[in-house]
Amino acid sequence: MGGMTAEPLADPRLPDYPARVLATLAAGAAGDAYGYTVEFDRADAIVSAWGPVGLGTPAELLERLGVEHLPISDDTQMTLFVSDGLREWIEWQNRGQMADAAACVWLACLRWHRTQTGALPQGAPPAQDTWLDARRELHERRAPGNACLSGLAEPGMGVPTDPKNPDSKGCGTIMRSAPYGMVPGLPDTHVASFARQGAVLTHGHPTAWTSAAAFALIVDALFAGRTLTEAVETGRAWLAAQGEDAAESLTALELARELAVTAERDDDGTRLGAPGHLPVGLGEGWVAEEALAIAVYAALVAERTTDTPAAALALALRIGANHDGDSDSTASLAGQLLGAAHGMAVFGVESADGVPVAALADAVPDWIAERDVVVEAAERWVAATS
Repeated sequence: MGGMTAEPLADPRLPDYPARVLATLAAGAAGDAYGYTVEFDRADAIVSAWGPVGLGTPAELLERLGVEHLPISDDTQMTLFVSDGLREWIEWQNRGQMADAAACVWLACLRWHRTQTGALPQGAPPAQDTWLDARRELHERRAPGNACLSGLAEPGMGVPTDPKNPDSKGCGTIMRSAPYGMVPGLPDTHVASFARQGAVLTHGHPTAWTSAAAFALIVDALFAGRTLTEAVETGRAWLAAQGEDAAESLTALELARELAVTAERDDDGTRLGAPGHLPVGLGEGWVAEEALAIAVYAALVAERTTDTPAAALALALRIGANHDGDSDSTASLAGQLLGAAHGMAVFGVESADGVPVAALADAVPDWIAERDVVVEAAERWVAATS
């Protein structure tokens, strides 16, 4: 299914839909910026630099680093460009005009590629700038993934029958898949299909796209009002129905869920979130199924062992960042899950039913360097889906 329809989307949104959109993007950006601090550090290096509990609060990071803001990485950059491509597709739908969601996302990703390299790939179709391209802070090169760059640099658009980088299963797919789950009224089959089509633009291994699709389906279920546990089961059930293509993703997700149940409550969060706590079997997050597993584990453990959504987010980011692997990706994904599950309560907002994004913006932490871009992306998304 390529999104070639001019029918308006159904609108089953919850009253706090704008808050969930903002929280998903902002909590993901928070995890990204937080984890980017130690993205390429092993756990022992984190302990050497930050002490036995690893990264502490964002305020402690700012003080130690002598800075006022923490920058996002390519994870949030690509998430924002994917959301911008989907927003354009939604606006075409609203006007009753034919459009292909995958092509809209591809063009948006080509624009991201241009921010990293200075030019569109040779032979690429013209990609018209939007407001996002004018934000110069998004042109910063923050360790972009090799497969993301090479897949977009190749001629033509990757499709499921002819994907780019067919052997690549890096987490560059799942890290940008949350927006597919934010589209209101999109059937589950379309959510999974859109996420797959978005993944194969750069990564063709079945594990890469099944992990991305499962994550998007979990986000979609959270936006429908399901609990985190229920939403994870939605993703698991979908993976179980995909056969051999999803074998690695399914095994990783089931292990994460199993291990999360056994984690014991930690009164101050220092043990659960410390380097060395993350179960070795979950991997390091550099590949898609491991990123899925670590994010789900972090979110489930944090939600189960804390008393408030804000405390859960704080712990999930620490679990997602304080380990040997891809700290910014896994912390970002964990943040997205809790933002989708609890809306702006992860930032201490008690009630956000019917509250517009602009009225919630001040609750987004100002230590996120690209905070204003994230807020504007949420505003534009909600405007397009209203």
